[in-house]
Amino acid sequence: MIKNVSLLLLLFTSVLAADDNSKILLDFGDSKTARSWRAVNDGVMGGRSVGRYRLTDKKMLEFYGRLSLENNGGFASIRLPSGDLNLEKGDVLVLRLKGDGRTYSMNLYARQNLGGLSFRQSFKTLPNKLIEVKLPVDKFVGTWRGRVLSSQKLVPEDVAGLGFILADKKEGEFSLQLKSVSVQRISAN
Repeated sequence: MIKNVSLLLLLFTSVLAADDNSKILLDFGDSKTARSWRAVNDGVMGGRSVGRYRLTDKKMLEFYGRLSLENNGGFASIRLPSGDLNLEKGDVLVLRLKGDGRTYSMNLYARQNLGGLSFRQSFKTLPNKLIEVKLPVDKFVGTWRGRVLSSQKLVPEDVAGLGFILADKKEGEFSLQLKSVSVQRISAN
Protein backbone atom coordinates (compact mmCIF):
# COMPACT_ATOMS: atom_id res chain seq x y z
CA MET A 1 0.00 0.00 0.00
CA ILE A 2 2.80 2.43 0.88
CA LYS A 3 4.43 1.83 -2.51
CA ASN A 4 1.14 2.75 -4.25
CA VAL A 5 0.80 5.95 -2.19
CA SER A 6 4.40 6.90 -3.03
CA LEU A 7 3.75 6.24 -6.72
CA LEU A 8 0.59 8.35 -6.64
CA LEU A 9 2.44 11.16 -4.87
CA LEU A 10 5.21 11.01 -7.49
CA LEU A 11 2.68 11.12 -10.35
CA PHE A 12 0.78 14.01 -8.72
CA THR A 13 4.02 15.96 -8.22
CA SER A 14 4.98 15.35 -11.87
CA VAL A 15 1.61 16.69 -13.05
CA LEU A 16 2.01 19.80 -10.88
CA ALA A 17 5.55 20.36 -12.21
CA ALA A 18 4.27 20.06 -15.80
CA ASP A 19 1.56 22.63 -15.06
CA ASP A 20 4.15 24.98 -13.52
CA ASN A 21 6.12 24.78 -16.79
CA SER A 22 3.16 25.97 -18.91
CA LYS A 23 2.72 29.57 -19.96
CA ILE A 24 -0.24 30.97 -21.87
CA LEU A 25 0.91 32.88 -24.95
CA LEU A 26 -2.55 33.83 -26.26
CA ASP A 27 -5.87 33.85 -24.44
CA PHE A 28 -8.77 35.26 -26.39
CA GLY A 29 -10.76 36.55 -23.44
CA ASP A 30 -9.35 40.03 -24.15
CA SER A 31 -10.62 41.79 -27.29
CA LYS A 32 -7.21 43.48 -27.74
CA THR A 33 -5.73 40.07 -28.60
CA ALA A 34 -7.58 39.99 -31.94
CA ARG A 35 -6.51 43.44 -33.18
CA SER A 36 -3.01 42.53 -34.38
CA TRP A 37 -4.00 39.50 -36.48
CA ARG A 38 -4.20 39.80 -40.25
CA ALA A 39 -5.67 37.59 -42.95
CA VAL A 40 -3.53 36.50 -45.91
CA ASN A 41 -5.38 34.47 -48.53
CA ASP A 42 -4.67 33.08 -51.98
CA GLY A 43 -5.97 36.32 -53.53
CA VAL A 44 -2.34 37.48 -53.34
CA MET A 45 -1.76 35.11 -56.29
CA GLY A 46 -5.14 35.36 -58.03
CA GLY A 47 -7.10 32.80 -56.00
CA ARG A 48 -10.66 33.21 -54.71
CA SER A 49 -10.49 31.85 -51.14
CA VAL A 50 -11.80 34.01 -48.33
CA GLY A 51 -10.43 33.69 -44.82
CA ARG A 52 -11.31 36.01 -41.96
CA TYR A 53 -11.12 36.11 -38.18
CA ARG A 54 -13.28 37.41 -35.34
CA LEU A 55 -13.76 37.03 -31.61
CA THR A 56 -16.77 34.90 -30.71
CA ASP A 57 -19.12 35.47 -27.82
CA LYS A 58 -17.49 32.41 -26.20
CA LYS A 59 -14.15 34.28 -26.08
CA MET A 60 -12.50 32.31 -28.86
CA LEU A 61 -10.69 33.56 -31.96
CA GLU A 62 -12.51 32.11 -34.95
CA PHE A 63 -10.66 31.65 -38.25
CA TYR A 64 -13.40 31.09 -40.80
CA GLY A 65 -14.33 31.47 -44.44
CA ARG A 66 -14.54 29.53 -47.67
CA LEU A 67 -11.70 27.72 -49.42
CA SER A 68 -11.77 27.88 -53.22
CA LEU A 69 -9.59 26.09 -55.77
CA GLU A 70 -10.42 28.56 -58.57
CA ASN A 71 -7.52 30.25 -60.40
CA ASN A 72 -5.00 27.81 -58.89
CA GLY A 73 -5.89 29.02 -55.40
CA GLY A 74 -6.46 26.92 -52.34
CA PHE A 75 -5.28 28.53 -49.12
CA ALA A 76 -6.54 30.88 -46.44
CA SER A 77 -4.51 32.00 -43.43
CA ILE A 78 -4.28 34.32 -40.47
CA ARG A 79 -1.03 35.63 -39.01
CA LEU A 80 0.10 37.36 -35.85
CA PRO A 81 3.45 39.17 -35.98
CA SER A 82 3.76 39.17 -32.22
CA GLY A 83 7.37 39.86 -31.40
CA ASP A 84 9.63 37.53 -29.42
CA LEU A 85 7.77 34.44 -28.18
CA ASN A 86 10.71 33.27 -26.03
CA LEU A 87 10.56 29.71 -27.34
CA GLU A 88 13.31 27.22 -26.56
CA LYS A 89 14.42 23.89 -27.97
CA GLY A 90 12.18 21.15 -26.57
CA ASP A 91 9.14 23.41 -26.00
CA VAL A 92 5.69 22.15 -26.92
CA LEU A 93 2.96 24.47 -28.19
CA VAL A 94 -0.43 23.54 -26.75
CA LEU A 95 -3.54 24.62 -28.65
CA ARG A 96 -7.03 24.47 -27.16
CA LEU A 97 -9.39 24.61 -30.11
CA LYS A 98 -12.64 23.55 -31.70
CA GLY A 99 -12.58 22.63 -35.36
CA ASP A 100 -14.71 21.31 -38.17
CA GLY A 101 -13.00 17.99 -38.90
CA ARG A 102 -10.50 19.44 -41.38
CA THR A 103 -6.70 19.42 -41.18
CA TYR A 104 -5.08 22.79 -40.47
CA SER A 105 -1.47 23.83 -39.97
CA MET A 106 0.21 26.13 -37.50
CA ASN A 107 2.97 28.34 -38.90
CA LEU A 108 5.87 29.87 -36.99
CA TYR A 109 7.79 32.78 -38.50
CA ALA A 110 11.43 33.68 -37.83
CA ARG A 111 12.32 37.15 -36.60
CA GLN A 112 13.80 38.23 -39.93
CA ASN A 113 10.96 36.97 -42.12
CA LEU A 114 7.22 37.24 -41.47
CA GLY A 115 6.61 36.73 -45.20
CA GLY A 116 7.15 33.67 -47.34
CA LEU A 117 9.37 31.41 -45.21
CA SER A 118 7.54 29.65 -42.41
CA PHE A 119 7.90 26.58 -40.25
CA ARG A 120 4.79 24.44 -40.33
CA GLN A 121 3.15 21.57 -38.49
CA SER A 122 -0.27 20.11 -39.35
CA PHE A 123 -2.99 18.94 -36.97
CA LYS A 124 -6.40 17.34 -37.35
CA THR A 125 -9.56 18.69 -35.76
CA LEU A 126 -12.76 16.99 -34.68
CA PRO A 127 -16.10 18.43 -35.78
CA ASN A 128 -17.49 20.82 -33.15
CA LYS A 129 -15.46 19.34 -30.27
CA LEU A 130 -13.06 21.24 -28.01
CA ILE A 131 -9.70 19.43 -28.03
CA GLU A 132 -6.12 20.01 -26.99
CA VAL A 133 -3.40 19.69 -29.65
CA LYS A 134 0.28 19.46 -28.73
CA LEU A 135 2.84 20.55 -31.32
CA PRO A 136 6.52 20.03 -30.38
CA VAL A 137 8.56 23.01 -31.60
CA ASP A 138 11.28 20.64 -32.80
CA LYS A 139 8.85 19.00 -35.27
CA PHE A 140 8.04 22.15 -37.31
CA VAL A 141 9.39 21.91 -40.88
CA GLY A 142 10.57 24.74 -43.12
CA THR A 143 8.19 25.71 -45.94
CA TRP A 144 8.09 28.36 -48.63
CA ARG A 145 4.85 28.91 -50.55
CA GLY A 146 3.69 25.46 -49.51
CA ARG A 147 6.87 23.64 -50.53
CA VAL A 148 8.87 21.80 -47.87
CA LEU A 149 12.45 23.08 -47.49
CA SER A 150 14.28 20.35 -45.59
CA SER A 151 17.44 22.50 -45.54
CA GLN A 152 15.75 25.14 -43.37
CA LYS A 153 15.84 24.47 -39.63
CA LEU A 154 13.82 26.33 -37.03
CA VAL A 155 15.74 28.20 -34.36
CA PRO A 156 13.11 28.47 -31.59
CA GLU A 157 14.68 31.60 -30.11
CA ASP A 158 14.13 33.41 -33.44
CA VAL A 159 10.36 32.84 -33.61
CA ALA A 160 8.63 36.22 -33.78
CA GLY A 161 5.24 35.40 -35.22
CA LEU A 162 2.71 32.65 -35.63
CA GLY A 163 -0.31 31.83 -37.72
CA PHE A 164 -2.79 29.25 -38.94
CA ILE A 165 -3.42 28.10 -42.49
CA LEU A 166 -5.92 25.89 -44.25
CA ALA A 167 -4.63 24.40 -47.51
CA ASP A 168 -6.20 20.92 -47.63
CA LYS A 169 -7.32 21.16 -51.29
CA LYS A 170 -10.99 20.76 -50.32
CA GLU A 171 -13.38 23.49 -51.41
CA GLY A 172 -15.97 24.70 -48.96
CA GLU A 173 -16.75 26.50 -45.74
CA PHE A 174 -14.39 26.18 -42.78
CA SER A 175 -14.16 27.23 -39.15
CA LEU A 176 -11.38 26.86 -36.59
CA GLN A 177 -12.00 28.36 -33.13
CA LEU A 178 -8.99 28.94 -30.88
CA LYS A 179 -9.50 29.09 -27.12
CA SER A 180 -5.83 29.50 -26.19
CA VAL A 181 -2.24 28.97 -27.28
CA SER A 182 0.29 28.12 -24.59
CA VAL A 183 3.82 26.82 -24.40
CA GLN A 184 4.84 23.89 -22.26
CA ARG A 185 8.47 23.95 -21.29
CA ILE A 186 10.02 20.57 -20.74
CA SER A 187 12.56 21.00 -17.97
CA ALA A 188 16.08 19.72 -18.53
CA ASN A 189 16.05 17.91 -15.16
